[in-house]
Amino acid sequence: MQFLLDALVGCLTGIISGFGVGGGTLLVLYLALFEKASQLSAQGINLLYFLPCAAFALVSHIKNGQVERCAWIISASVGTLAAFFSADTATKLDTGILSRIFGGFLILVGVWEIVSEIKEKRVEKKRG
Repeated sequence: MQFLLDALVGCLTGIISGFGVGGGTLLVLYLALFEKASQLSAQGINLLYFLPCAAFALVSHIKNGQVERCAWIISASVGTLAAFFSADTATKLDTGILSRIFGGFLILVGVWEIVSEIKEKRVEKKRG
């Protein structure tokens, strides 16, 4: 039964990753909260999970003309450097601190999304 649940979570987070909206974040939450994986282990699994998901999604987005070359080169270059240094830092942090940082990040993203939606609704009201 556990295999089916893990496969279902993998499928759903894969679909979300294909849309490019953070399926890996949900996978980390699932692994940490329900599978009781350590934060560091969950994030490591997510990195392995991300590679094939990103590759397939990227091919599709490039084929559909949705990737700007200049933005991709700059983002990938800077992101790779930042990932190198932050991964090294993460392996040196206590997992409790890492969990709090990740939780704070999720809260900030949630607040950002709510505020963005409220602003968008206000703009639509003014136009309409």
